[in-house]
Amino acid sequence: MKARVRVLCVIASTLLFVLPAPPARGQAAAEYRDHTQAAGEWPQQAVRGAHGMVATDEQLGSEAGVEILKRGGNAVDAAVAVAFALAVVEPAAGNIGGGGFMLVRLADGRTTFFDYREVAPGKASRDMYIKPDGSLDKELSVIGYKSVAVPGTVAGLELALKTYGKLKLADVLGPAIHLAEDGFPVSEKLARQLTGERAELQEFTVSRRIFLNDGKMFHAGDTFKQPELAATLKRIAKNGAAEFYRGETAKMIVDDMQRLGGLITLEDLAQYQPKVREALHANYEFDGHKWDVISSPPPSSGGVAIIEALNMLQGVPLKSWDDAQSVHMVVETMRRAFADRAAYLADPDFAKVPVDGLTSDCYAKELAATIDPSHATSSKEVKAGVPHVCGVSASTTVAPQSVSLNDGPHTTHFSVVDAAGNAVASTYTLNNSYGSHVTSTAGFLLNDEMDDFTTQPGVPNALFGLIQSDANAIAPGHRPLSSMTPTILVRDGKLSFVTGSPGGPTIISATMLTVLNWMRLGMDAQAAINAPRFHHQWMPDVILMEREIPASVETALNAQGYQTRRRGHIGLVNAIGIDPKTGERLGAADPRDNGAAVGY
Repeated sequence: MKARVRVLCVIASTLLFVLPAPPARGQAAAEYRDHTQAAGEWPQQAVRGAHGMVATDEQLGSEAGVEILKRGGNAVDAAVAVAFALAVVEPAAGNIGGGGFMLVRLADGRTTFFDYREVAPGKASRDMYIKPDGSLDKELSVIGYKSVAVPGTVAGLELALKTYGKLKLADVLGPAIHLAEDGFPVSEKLARQLTGERAELQEFTVSRRIFLNDGKMFHAGDTFKQPELAATLKRIAKNGAAEFYRGETAKMIVDDMQRLGGLITLEDLAQYQPKVREALHANYEFDGHKWDVISSPPPSSGGVAIIEALNMLQGVPLKSWDDAQSVHMVVETMRRAFADRAAYLADPDFAKVPVDGLTSDCYAKELAATIDPSHATSSKEVKAGVPHVCGVSASTTVAPQSVSLNDGPHTTHFSVVDAAGNAVASTYTLNNSYGSHVTSTAGFLLNDEMDDFTTQPGVPNALFGLIQSDANAIAPGHRPLSSMTPTILVRDGKLSFVTGSPGGPTIISATMLTVLNWMRLGMDAQAAINAPRFHHQWMPDVILMEREIPASVETALNAQGYQTRRRGHIGLVNAIGIDPKTGERLGAADPRDNGAAVGY
């Protein structure tokens, strides 16, 4: 299996990972909670569609996307409709008050990466969450108005639609407006989530009224109407993203901020700009097929990490995740990729990372040579390497001097493929489940993305216990680091697989494993999503394993020197495969949290 990596975007500096600690307040996001449904009860076959397919966390979100496809929209039209619909029916993560990434691959082979990550407000300052005594205020960066970064979702979705969509914004907003105005039945999952978030949501008047039914709470089967959100979506449909960033909605956001201690100003909103970046590409040959792995460039750290790991795995036999040796080899590549990730990634507009070196074959071979095929390598012995491109000596590259880390849930990923073969992989987030728990008077939840910055160098951040460096320090206009990794695979020049996941640092592992399941292990679409997952992020030195990993594998890994820890679920992948024989779209939603694939 030979690889040729083409990287068209460079970025970077510093970042490190530890296992996400339980949130300081609120409930853990869905991908961090245990679920009652046993794996044996999961669907075993993907949903087939001859024309189009949408896979999301929510049935209503998937249906919104298919509705747009049937009305003549393409994959980008449908993806924008899905994103707005999820902002109504999945308030834990779906959003217009947050930000994210969208990876587009058109049927003619063109690829584009839309970065609409949130940015720090102009009034943000390096030490804004530090108390007078020098300690970190563990509430201020995660709950309430001062935790909110400038949202990017509406601007990013409009840009994607204008760039590649066929329909008007008002057309694709139709399903979301209907769901907000006329309401939708509250699911058992949503009722459970809202009960779990009650303590934090009830601190804020608008949140209490809208999401806690003014204290009466919502129960499964109730109709949930959101008239303020419907009005906001109608204004956006009429006047575009300019309404959100410079119109009445902007004024409502800023009025809330001024009255209740937030930082965002009208200038912050007016100045927000989504970014168009070049996707990362890595080319492989395996089992007689040529593969192109298309993934996320910085400020995502995930695409670089996945390509680096895949490069190390060239020529390495992989049998299954019931085979301890296969798990061992993948874990060791994860360990090394995460060590480099910890040292080299940051906001691309303010730093530079050696993407070409990190994803080069030569460098991967050097890293792979340090793997002991029989024993675990201690993470204390693994340091960030000195990446370099082939033909250039590593001695000319400066090794990193500092590390930092970022990112956690709640986040959601969805995938879309249309009849022409256009594909979208999109991941967006509020950061924590229900974000800052603040709801704008315009009817939508606001993110708590400021906690993804370094709140206090060398000290764990409030939400996910992440130890961070100056490279990710709070600064006006900066984007916080991210692990979100929407990814698309092409086989022999044809669209093959669309994937991605939420889950903080485990996004990278969950996404990479689905790529390996599809490309290397030959699993069908649903099996690739159902397959048990594991995760290693260099520090701390432990393998997280889903309970479905056989006990015999864990025993064998322990004998090789690994520490292991069981956990309910890792990631929530909503993917779409293409049947190479029939061309049918294979919708494989993640049963770990009742995902839904809908096609036609």
